[in-house]
Amino acid sequence: MSATAAVRPHVTEDGRELGEVLMDLRNITLRFGGVTAIKDVSFNIQQGEIRAIIGPNGAGKTSMLNVINGFYHPQEGSITFRGETRSRMRPHDAARQGISRTFQNVALFQGMTTLDNIMAGRALKMRRNFLWQMLRYGPALEEEIEHRRKVEEVIDFLEIEHIRKTPVGRLPYGLQKRVELGRALAAEPALLLLDEPMAGMNVEEKEDMSRFILDVNEQLGTTIALIEHDMGVVMDLADRVVVLDYGRKIADGKPDEVQSDQAVIDAYLGVPH
Repeated sequence: MSATAAVRPHVTEDGRELGEVLMDLRNITLRFGGVTAIKDVSFNIQQGEIRAIIGPNGAGKTSMLNVINGFYHPQEGSITFRGETRSRMRPHDAARQGISRTFQNVALFQGMTTLDNIMAGRALKMRRNFLWQMLRYGPALEEEIEHRRKVEEVIDFLEIEHIRKTPVGRLPYGLQKRVELGRALAAEPALLLLDEPMAGMNVEEKEDMSRFILDVNEQLGTTIALIEHDMGVVMDLADRVVVLDYGRKIADGKPDEVQSDQAVIDAYLGVPH
C-alpha cells in the first residue's frame, strides 16, 4: 500500500473511527557516511491510532523513531506534524510540539523516586524560571503543586501508587518500564513514541504493559507509534503496521494484511536479498 492509501479517516476492527493525519512522513532517507539506514520511506500516522513499526533487527526502526523526534536529521524527505512541515527539528522542539517517547533501554534517573522521575516529564510545562523554582515560593509553589497533581493522576492511572516514593533503581525491570511510560505521559503528548516497550519482560509484565498502552490510547486519546518485536503484541494492539527491511518499506496496512504479505514473511524468515 502507498503512504497515502489511508489519509482519510477509517474505522478500525473494534469500531473506532480514526482522525485525520497527525504526522506524514515523505520520502525519508537517512545516511550515516556511506551507510543508508533509511531509504525513501513514506507513511503516515493518523490521529487516535496505534501505529506499529516492525521489521527484523537492523531494519531501521529505531532510526525512524529518532527521525520523528528530531534526534536524527534525514538528508532527504520531509515530516509534517500538526500541519507544519519540517525537514529538521531538535528533540526539545519536538517535545514542545507534543512528541514524547520512551527508549529501548530504560532511561531513568536511578537514584530518584518514581514520583520525581515522572515529575521530570513536566519540565517543559513549567513557566516559572529557575530562580523561582529554587525559592519554591508564591507563584512557583502554586505551579509546582499543580504539576504534582498532574503527576499523581499519571501515577494513579498506571497503578503505581505503592512505589511512588521508591527509588527506581530498586524496582524490577517491568515496573521501571512503567515508570518510564509515566514520565512520557506526564508531558501530555499528542504523539507518544514507544521503542520496544515489551523488551525484556515476562508474559505477565507484557500483559500489563499491553493493557496500559490500550488504556492510554482509548481513555486518554493519545496517538501512539511503537516499535515491537513480539508479533503477537503487535497484532493485538496495532491499528496499522508499517514494515521496514534493510531501511526500505516493504509493507504497510492493517495487521492481518501485513501478516500475510509474502515480502514480510520472507523478511522474517531470513530469505536472502
